[in-house]
Amino acid sequence: MSSEIQKLLQEFEEWIVFCESVFHIDEETWNQSLALGKWSIKSIVSHMMLWDRYFYEEAIHKIALGEPLTLVNKPFEPFNRAAAEYAETVAADDLLRDAISYRKKIIQDLRSLSEEQANQTYIDGEGNPFDITEYLKDFIGHDKHHMNQLKQFLQERAAGN
Repeated sequence: MSSEIQKLLQEFEEWIVFCESVFHIDEETWNQSLALGKWSIKSIVSHMMLWDRYFYEEAIHKIALGEPLTLVNKPFEPFNRAAAEYAETVAADDLLRDAISYRKKIIQDLRSLSEEQANQTYIDGEGNPFDITEYLKDFIGHDKHHMNQLKQFLQERAAGN
C-alpha cells in the first residue's frame, strides 16, 4: 500500500482516539447542544458513525470482498436528520462503541488491500468513480471539522465549570 494511503489511514484513526477519549462525559454534556440550533455531541457522533457504517457496508467492505459497490449519493439533509434522530434512541456508550467499531472495520479492510487494489478506481452504484485516496481525504477533513467543534465545546465547558 502506498505511503500516502498509510499516512491517510493514520489520520483516519484519530477519530477512534477521540471517541475513546470521551467515554467519561456525563449524560448532560452528551446531550447538550453545542450552540443554539446546533447538534449535541451525541448527535455528531451518531452522524459520524452512520456515515462510516454506510461507506463500510456499501463501498469499503465490498472492495475488500471483490464485490461491486452499492454506494449511491445520499441526500445529506435527510441522512443527517436520521442520524440525529438515531442518537436519541441509543445509549452514549453503545454509540461510541459502534463508532469505534465501524472506523476500525474500515481501516482493517483498507489495510488488507494490495497496492493495486488500494489505488484502483472503483465504480459506485450510480456509475460514478470511487477512489479510496479521495474518500479518505474527504472524510479526514470531515472528521477534523467535527472533532475541532467538539474539542472546542468541551474545552469551553470545562473552563466554565
